[in-house]
Amino acid sequence: MKKALALAVAAIASVGLLAGCSSSNEAIKKVDPVEFSEVVTQPGVIVLDVRTPEEFSAGHIENAININLEGSDFASEVSKLDKNATVAVYCRSGNRSGVATEQMAELGFTDMYDMQGGILDWEAAGGPVIN
Repeated sequence: MKKALALAVAAIASVGLLAGCSSSNEAIKKVDPVEFSEVVTQPGVIVLDVRTPEEFSAGHIENAININLEGSDFASEVSKLDKNATVAVYCRSGNRSGVATEQMAELGFTDMYDMQGGILDWEAAGGPVIN
């Protein structure tokens, strides 16, 4: 049931992206890989990969932690993070990170960076990944 809900939320978010809608939440800043690379080097920034554990183990950004957006425990796991910290969120292509940051805003997170284009654009821009 929770997976179906997550898929429905992702579908709704995709429709919004196709229609040119963007987040109106001021806690979320949508950035490109270059700006994201500047954010993740700042002290105290939490780098959050919301892909599956399998995707994460295939290659991720250094110092990233993995909390699977599609996992049944996403909300409870992400709630363990400091809601006042800067959180830099990414996924494979930018769709799941958008859903994740919206959910995180509802949970009270106040300063998030959502990397547009995900790790695909990160790698295309020359961003390093580790296994």
